[in-house]
Amino acid sequence: MNKFSGFTSSETFTQIPDSLFHLMKDIEDTAELKIAFYSIWRIDHMQGNFRALNETDFEAESLGLSVKEIQRGLKKCVERGILLKAENEADVFYFLNSPRGRLAAEAFAKGQMQKSSTMNSAPRERSAVFKLYEENIGPLTPLIADTLNDAEELYSAEWITEAIGLAVENNARKWKYIEAILKSWKEEGRAEKQDRRNNKKDGQQSVSRKIEQLRKRSTK
Repeated sequence: MNKFSGFTSSETFTQIPDSLFHLMKDIEDTAELKIAFYSIWRIDHMQGNFRALNETDFEAESLGLSVKEIQRGLKKCVERGILLKAENEADVFYFLNSPRGRLAAEAFAKGQMQKSSTMNSAPRERSAVFKLYEENIGPLTPLIADTLNDAEELYSAEWITEAIGLAVENNARKWKYIEAILKSWKEEGRAEKQDRRNNKKDGQQSVSRKIEQLRKRSTK
């Protein structure tokens, strides 16, 4: 057995439903347990609306399982209700038995949802923004992860990084504060770094006004 060197401070984390740990006392088959955890990990690292796996996505070498063991593990996960098996004329896919997964599995079975030809189901690396948020603001919940994905489509990584830095400097480690900074830069214009340094006080006052507006709205 190769000794594990330990977890690092920069790696990503996967959200595991609490109910899976309650099921562990009933899961005796190692293949089923491996398939369950592997499915959650792979799907959690996917982007887009179609988040599912087919049998070929379960890598025998990575799992330490044979093809027959993978098939057995998949079958047991479906029987237990951890995964949902959905098929149509095109293919067979396995979805997590979650609210989102149930809707997607039903839509796929009805032919209302298809896997994109450009979709890559391999685990995606979390961006530097995800790591920065987790290290400085708080844990990455599924909601926060989706929010950061949306933010990366609207703002550059440099903007988000600097906004997180300002939140840390001002001891306001909340996404609403970061979002207010980003919206302020986008709506009011954002000068080059040197100009911002020269007008740092004015910029901070602008952000403060934006935060105060958000606070007033939330109390109404």
